[in-house]
Amino acid sequence: MKAMQIKNYGPASDLSLVEAQKPSITADQILVQVGAAGVNPVDTYIRSGTNNYTAKFPHTPGSDGAGTIVELGANVTGFAIGQRVYFSRNLSGSSAEFTACAATHTYPLADALSFEEGACVGIPYTTAHRALFGRANGKAGDKVLVHGATGAVGIATVQLALAAGMDVVASSGTAAGAALLREQGVTNVIMHNEADHLAPYQSLDTGFDIVIEMLANHNLDQDLKALAFGGCVAVVGNRGTVEINPRDLMARDASVVGVALANTKPNELALIAKALRPLFEKGVLKPVIRHCYALKELGQAHEDVLKPGALGNLVVRITE
Repeated sequence: MKAMQIKNYGPASDLSLVEAQKPSITADQILVQVGAAGVNPVDTYIRSGTNNYTAKFPHTPGSDGAGTIVELGANVTGFAIGQRVYFSRNLSGSSAEFTACAATHTYPLADALSFEEGACVGIPYTTAHRALFGRANGKAGDKVLVHGATGAVGIATVQLALAAGMDVVASSGTAAGAALLREQGVTNVIMHNEADHLAPYQSLDTGFDIVIEMLANHNLDQDLKALAFGGCVAVVGNRGTVEINPRDLMARDASVVGVALANTKPNELALIAKALRPLFEKGVLKPVIRHCYALKELGQAHEDVLKPGALGNLVVRITE
């Protein structure tokens, strides 16, 4: 099979298209013919060995994807050969024509979604759902800031928050991003590259019940000042250290929680997938695809996913 691989930790330019052996599966696994693979920042961390991530070599990148089941392990139930599925945290890398998946991390793909759209579900929508509801305990009527809302997780968070009846404020760094957020139904868009953009919200009367934070090392100090009483910052993304004043938390009885998808147990992942599926079928949730790459262009996708000004998801098309 064709696959994109790297032989050691290194830059995206070291990725190359190779002829690799099709994965074999155990009795508890599923073999999927990949239709499309998602590209997420974590893929670049694993490839480069940064942020405490490691890989075995040769390494085929890609956690997320969607495709068709072609083989089932003897112990696997609830799935069928030929079924359309999406997956996350697969076992052999999704940037390949076939990948081995754990049955515990594979889910039915909504009929309303293409493989390219399905490749956007695993990390982005699951992270967004867990951040909003599992960690920040969001509910209808909450005032929510999605801080850095135009990337894959940000758009998913915006869609989920709006669907749940929350009062959503979302931030962008570009005019194109602001336009995209308005297309999603956000009426209050703020520009996070402007100085003091959170100043209007930095009081107990105007603060947020929830802040979903995509770049905590840059924003957390100001986020804490923009919380309402009892508010919560859920940290989804971070690329460094930050200094805060704990009194900002104390004055508000506020909290900061971390959100790491790797900590989510299979039963919780299954419940999130079950909650998401009808929303995809009804069109309430709809992945935004910024760009689709050919398999051989994976290196470029890895570079692009870390650039500022993201507008939705990046996807690699594997099979037509």
